[in-house]
Amino acid sequence: MSDTTATTDLDVELEKYRVELTGYCYRMLGSSFEAEDAVQDTMVRAWRSHDKFEGRSSLRSWLYRIATNVCLDMLTAGNKRARPMDLTEATPLAQAALSPRPDHTWLEPMPDARVLPATADPAEAAVAKESVRLAFMAALQRLPAKQRAVLILREVLAWKASEVAELLDTSVASVNSALQRARATLSERAESGADAAVSDPLDEEQKKLLERYVAAFEGYDMSALTALLHEDAVMTMPPFDLWLRGPADITGFMTTLGSACAGSKLRPVEVNGLPGFAHYKPDPDSGGFVPWAVQVLEISDGRITGFHCFLDTKRWFPLFGLPLHLEAEADQVEKGV
Repeated sequence: MSDTTATTDLDVELEKYRVELTGYCYRMLGSSFEAEDAVQDTMVRAWRSHDKFEGRSSLRSWLYRIATNVCLDMLTAGNKRARPMDLTEATPLAQAALSPRPDHTWLEPMPDARVLPATADPAEAAVAKESVRLAFMAALQRLPAKQRAVLILREVLAWKASEVAELLDTSVASVNSALQRARATLSERAESGADAAVSDPLDEEQKKLLERYVAAFEGYDMSALTALLHEDAVMTMPPFDLWLRGPADITGFMTTLGSACAGSKLRPVEVNGLPGFAHYKPDPDSGGFVPWAVQVLEISDGRITGFHCFLDTKRWFPLFGLPLHLEAEADQVEKGV
């Protein structure tokens, strides 16, 4: 076999693991772009040292070992990404102010296709989706880095304790202890389970809820939107640390500071295992519509409980493969939810 053929074969073999490794690194790091950088670094290290790989473990296990070391190195600064509600109290509408924080502060959104490998097992697919939802991702960021790795490998990826111990160069007892501490921390910080009722695929009631949401948002009908929001619904807008609670403050914000979004268009996206939309607002200068946010919705019991708008569209829209402009006639295109 020629060197060129061997290199091509290795590239193809490594590439098979890109999506699942990206999912692993994303759970570890909480950042879409850092996760992709970590996987690229993993691939480069694997390619360069493949001749030293003696096959004592599977190629997959070896890649996870490299990826774990890359992530642990990246986490040595102790940075923990968060959501606005993890950092501050809810702000009353009357005191609302848009104060940005640096990009590295925030838990970032991620397209499902980049982190969720295709699987024919519905139960496996459901676990994978649940493990990239915003609430779970935020909880993971609270864990020390090695506990985070143990929890993801054991609970999300279903590795055996012995396999994790080998990967981390530690004992089974140490792995079990770390898992127990990680579970306890997550239990203490248990979320309300607001997004736990999202079925996979969406059931008819959830599809209708999203259809009503699109109609209400595009029509900027605050009465209709209020009817869809849970009484404790929250709205976040990273990179701003402002977050709002309750339909009155959310719709009040949308008709005051957010009034420029009237007449917007939504296009469905699959993000963080949850329903989402690319939000385009009217472009008063050149007509048509320009990117404004990637929206991620949490829903439960027939209501929207979380309404998260990631506003850094120069980063997010290319990541999701979304156009950076919609022509005015695009609103005539039939779209599904």
